[in-house]
Amino acid sequence: MIDLAKIREMALRVAASEGLNLVDVEVKGGRSNPLLRVYIDKAGGVTHADCQNVSEQMSALLDVEDPFPGSYLLEVSSPGLDRELTRPEDFSYFEGRRARLVLREAAGSQNVLEGHLAGLHDGKVRVDLGEGGVQELELANIRRAQLVVEF
Repeated sequence: MIDLAKIREMALRVAASEGLNLVDVEVKGGRSNPLLRVYIDKAGGVTHADCQNVSEQMSALLDVEDPFPGSYLLEVSSPGLDRELTRPEDFSYFEGRRARLVLREAAGSQNVLEGHLAGLHDGKVRVDLGEGGVQELELANIRRAQLVVEF
């Protein structure tokens, strides 16, 4: 059994020691040779060296603490420019950035909204829709959210 909570805690320690933010930890694939993916971030962007340092430290910790039975493939990367927003704090951290939100229940007549994030207040995500004004959405009503790349 994979102890994802322990792996996440280990990744958090490693990322913090390198001055990085841990974005997410996920396991993909089946029982034979699964992929353990660690996403990191920092202001100004993640470098190849950041990924390499975290990968080396995570490999050493995983070997010692052994929370992952059997063999696996470790990948450390940035979540990308169009990253998914998965944690409540993401909506505050990326305040001012353009995002696309897919809703569980329509807001007015729309299931999909795109606008600039205006923070998270009292469990509600605020989105500036431009001329449509600022809309507040219950966090639980957001099925999927991701940043939109702007040039």
